[in-house]
Amino acid sequence: MQTVSTKPYLIRAIHEWCSDQGFTPYLVVAVRGKMQVPMEYVKNGEIVLNISYNACRNLTIANDFISFSARFNGISRDIAIPVGAVISIFSRENGEGMGFEYEGDAQGEPESAPESGSEPPPQDPPPRPSGRPQLRVVK
Repeated sequence: MQTVSTKPYLIRAIHEWCSDQGFTPYLVVAVRGKMQVPMEYVKNGEIVLNISYNACRNLTIANDFISFSARFNGISRDIAIPVGAVISIFSRENGEGMGFEYEGDAQGEPESAPESGSEPPPQDPPPRPSGRPQLRVVK
């Protein structure tokens, strides 16, 4: 008998805690393979999503996938994320939450998400520059 991961239960619990306390729950998701997320908001292979009841509709945190509808730059988008790709859930106001290990299959890919239509494939993040870090003032 295969047991179900505790990860979706912990995500639901922290989401409920954030909502009860009046905090804003955020998810950090590792974007690998085909995922139904707005790729233009992916940075360094990750996307941060506000999953508060005020920011999304039809939120479902199931044992395999998290799905909801949200507006990005005024356009409504359907989001579907494998639970295994969730890296953390936390409160925006105080940073409290929980981090998780990325759970992909043998090739490092999460279980396939429902097809997203014409989403472009994700890009690998650019390599980190070597040498000393530099600050630039942008006005």
